[in-house]
Amino acid sequence: MVKKSLLALAMGGLAIGMTEFSMMGVLEDFAKDLNISIPTAGNFISMYAMGVMVGAPTLIMATSKYSPKKVLIFFMLLFTIFNSLFVIAPSYNTLLIARFMSGLPHGAFFGVGSVVAAQLATKGKEAQAISIMFAGLTFANLVGVPLGTKLGQVFSWRLTFGIIASLGLITMLAISLWVPNLKNTNKGSLVEQLSFFKKWEAWVLIVMISIGTSGLFAWISYISPLMTNVADLPKTKVPIIMTLIGLGMFVGNFIGGKLADTMSPNKAAIISFASMAVCLVIVYFTSHIQVMAYIMSFVTGLIAFTIGSPIQMMLINNGKGSETLAAAAGQASFNIGNALGAFLGGIPIAMGLGFNSQLWVGFIMASVGSIIAAIFLQLKTKRV
Repeated sequence: MVKKSLLALAMGGLAIGMTEFSMMGVLEDFAKDLNISIPTAGNFISMYAMGVMVGAPTLIMATSKYSPKKVLIFFMLLFTIFNSLFVIAPSYNTLLIARFMSGLPHGAFFGVGSVVAAQLATKGKEAQAISIMFAGLTFANLVGVPLGTKLGQVFSWRLTFGIIASLGLITMLAISLWVPNLKNTNKGSLVEQLSFFKKWEAWVLIVMISIGTSGLFAWISYISPLMTNVADLPKTKVPIIMTLIGLGMFVGNFIGGKLADTMSPNKAAIISFASMAVCLVIVYFTSHIQVMAYIMSFVTGLIAFTIGSPIQMMLINNGKGSETLAAAAGQASFNIGNALGAFLGGIPIAMGLGFNSQLWVGFIMASVGSIIAAIFLQLKTKRV
C-alpha cells in the first residue's frame, strides 16, 4: 500500500504538472485570446521554465535551515499565490511576469520532495518511491491536462489555471496532515552544500539533463498545432491526444523507476534518451497518419517519462551532503530542457518548415543526451 506521505507529494506533482503542461494544450486558444502567434505564445512555456531554473537553487538555499515539511508547505503557498496572479493578470507583459513567478517553486518542491521520498522509501526502492511522487505529475498529463485543455477550449484558459491554483491549497493541507516531521538532512553550511557545483559530475549531469530532455519539449510544446495542422485532427480531439500522452507518461514513469532500481540509474538514462530519439523520428514520418498520431502520442509519452526517476537518483547519488540542492538542480536542468525545446523547436516552425519540423530538433537533442549519459558512465567506471 502506498504511504499517505508519498500521496501528499504526488498531489503536489499533480498541481505542478498541470501548471507546466496545460499551457501546451491551450496554446492555440491562449494565442488567439492574446492576439499573438503560436511561436510567440511558446514564450510562455519558456518563461515558466526560466522561473524553475531561477527558483530551484535560490529557494532551496533560502530554506535550507528549515524542516522539509515546513519548506514543502511554503513552496505550495508560493505556487498558489503565483498561479492566482497568472489567472488575473490583464496584459501580455503582466502575464509573462506571472508565468515566470509561477515556475519559481516547481524545481524546489521536487528537489525537497525527491529527498523526502527517498528517506521514506524501503531500502533498495528509493527510485520507485520517487516515481510515486512523479506519478502526480504524470497523472496531471493523464487527467488534469486533458480536462484543463477542454475547459480552456470551451470556457477560458483562465478557468484552467484557477483550478490549478486551488490544487495548491489542497496540497498544502495534504502535506500538513500526512507528511511526517522529518529532520533536516542538510548537515553542512550553505557554502558546503554549494560545493556540489565544484564537482565535474554535477556539470556533466546538468548538461545531460538540459540537452536530453529538450527532445521531449521540442515535441510536446507544439503538440496542438502538430495534431491540427499535420495529422489534420479537429481541435476537439486534442484533449484525447493529451490523455494518451498522459497515460504513456503515467506508465513510463513507473517503468523508469523500476529500471533505475534494477539495472542502475545511469544505464536507464542511456536507454531512455536513445529510445526518445528513435520515437521522434518515427513521429516525424508518421505524424500525417491519424491512427499513428494516436498510437505514437501514447508511445512517445511513455518513453519520455522513463527518464524522471533515473536522473533524480543519479543526482542524489552524486550529490552526497548536498542531496536536496542536487535534486533541485535536476529540476532546473529539466526546465532548461523545457526552455530549449520550446525555443529551438519554434525556430524551424517560424521559418515556415512545418509543424513537424521541430521533431528533428528533438531527435538531435535526445541523441546528444544519450551520448553524454554513456560518456558519464564510462568516466565513472574508470574512476572506480
